[in-house]
Amino acid sequence: MSLRQRLAQLVGRLQDPQKVARFQRLCGVEAPPRRSADQREDEKAEAPLAGDPRLRGRQPGAPGGPQPPGSDRNQCPAKPDGGGAPNGVRNGLAAELGPASPRRAGALRRNSLTGEEGQLARVSNWPLYCLFCFGTELGNELFYILFFPFWIWNLDPLVGRRLVVIWVLVMYLGQCTKDIIRWPRPASPPVVKLEVFYNSEYSMPSTHAMSGTAIPISMILLTYGRWQYPLIYGLILIPCWCSLVCLSRIYMGMHSILDIIAGFLYTILILAVFYPFVDLIDNFNQTHKYAPFIIIGLHLALGIFSFTLDTWSTSRGDTAEILGSGAGIACGSHVTYNMGLVLDPSLDTLPLAGPPITMTLFGKAILRILIGMVFVLIVRDVMKKITIPLACKIFNIPCDDIRKARQHMEVELPYRYITYGMVGFSITFFVPYLFFFIGIS
Repeated sequence: MSLRQRLAQLVGRLQDPQKVARFQRLCGVEAPPRRSADQREDEKAEAPLAGDPRLRGRQPGAPGGPQPPGSDRNQCPAKPDGGGAPNGVRNGLAAELGPASPRRAGALRRNSLTGEEGQLARVSNWPLYCLFCFGTELGNELFYILFFPFWIWNLDPLVGRRLVVIWVLVMYLGQCTKDIIRWPRPASPPVVKLEVFYNSEYSMPSTHAMSGTAIPISMILLTYGRWQYPLIYGLILIPCWCSLVCLSRIYMGMHSILDIIAGFLYTILILAVFYPFVDLIDNFNQTHKYAPFIIIGLHLALGIFSFTLDTWSTSRGDTAEILGSGAGIACGSHVTYNMGLVLDPSLDTLPLAGPPITMTLFGKAILRILIGMVFVLIVRDVMKKITIPLACKIFNIPCDDIRKARQHMEVELPYRYITYGMVGFSITFFVPYLFFFIGIS
């Protein structure tokens, strides 16, 4: 057998969805047996409907009596293949009629653009379920919108900015590579899809694995020598963070083993090539006279290029969101630097020592996070309400159905780019200026 044949055989084994399903079963996740229509009707008739808060939209009649017509109006019907949510389930959350089973779990989130809902699953190991739910959230928007501002507002703005530069580069290359390779997600069945939010995207490589590798490694590279702490802490953090995120994607049924390995190795290659230029990029963003124009134009051009690689999927919006956030944070840091609002410590003071943790320090940190996040979320919601109708009007796209309208590049690209560009600009300029104004900077 030639080397090429052996490699092809290895790739086939690592891409086998049966291995993903086997890992899920090992961790206590199984698809429930499918029920017939008669069984579902019997369960409905016997279920204690009165007073059950999970039966959303129902108006129960007398206890034990029949329900009035139309009481199922707001319930999500079960999908014909039995893989979706049954009656009594909304937004991808699993719930059964009658007493809830402690062994059932549903998809984490419904896909907001496609409306797709995940499968019910039997979960016998709830600590692992919670652990891997946390792990997969380390690669989602909620984590990013908390993690990067926390670094910029409370810890070290320089490290926060450079982490964003690396994150944007890694995620952009990962998303574009997905659309070039175009490998599908693991087949279901046999895999149980616990998450479907990214199910319309391609699979290779795993951008969660790329982010889960790039962030902890970059964080240690950027902070060791700049801050005083034992290196062993970083050497423990990197494998723990990386393995948790990577394994969570297999657990959720979203990636094959090959996707994870490729994402990890791809990230190592990107960091090896581009990390030496991060300092140069950050200095350019802050100090060059025409940096904002170059940043906006470059990120916009990259977004337009990525939108031409393949047909629509949720990765279109994710890519524009990543590029918009990166451009906004870079432009905001340029304005902040030139106004003297946030100054990095001089090289003479390095390595920095962590300040003693006092109630005042802790209180200010919490206050900055609360005020800053409220401001950022308001900016995001306001920009969303403005950009989508405006883009629809400019490009003559019907906006009666926002979900369908956002499947057009002319709507999704400006909506995501402008909205998250303003979010990024708020994180590095508006919010620090607000902190300075109210005296908590």
